[in-house]
Amino acid sequence: MANQTVKSIGDYIREQREQARISMRQLAQSAGVSNPYLSQIERGLRKPSADILQQIAKGLRISAEALYVQAGILEDRPADTGVRSALLADAELSERQKQVLIEIYESFRKENAAIAEAQAAEVAAQAAQAAEAAAEAAEATAEARAVAADDGRPSRTSWSAATAEAEAEDDQVEPSGNADGVPGQNVPPIG
Repeated sequence: MANQTVKSIGDYIREQREQARISMRQLAQSAGVSNPYLSQIERGLRKPSADILQQIAKGLRISAEALYVQAGILEDRPADTGVRSALLADAELSERQKQVLIEIYESFRKENAAIAEAQAAEVAAQAAQAAEAAAEAAEATAEARAVAADDGRPSRTSWSAATAEAEAEDDQVEPSGNADGVPGQNVPPIG
């Protein structure tokens, strides 16, 4: 497995060098390594250190991160949309231009993520407000029903209860002295 990583980094460096149309001697000189050492790296006989990879990346004018990923030093970013890779592979851009463009790209992505997060929070807040308003409306409706039931006018069930209660009181009241049950006809009590 380690040999495959070494071989793949060597193949990758050779591919990048050939795409950039740089000779092995030119790359070795710009990277500050010997020509035989670079040849051994490209053939998969040597495993370069992170520092050597960084120097080679500068010589190739590509991102050191791309070489680190190929060498297995860094994990590849799964969220790469292809923009980052395209920028890193563009041979017409300098290393500095690539880094600036990647930073701008990443800042746009972070800004959009923050906006999306803020919008989601706002939607959640609006939903919470709507739920609170619905709960207040339900409470107000319940209070209105309670007030309507207690407004002094008996409801049908309370009217029946009041009538039955009045009739029960009438049955317990002693006669008032009315003659023949006619009001106003008071007869003095005998006795």
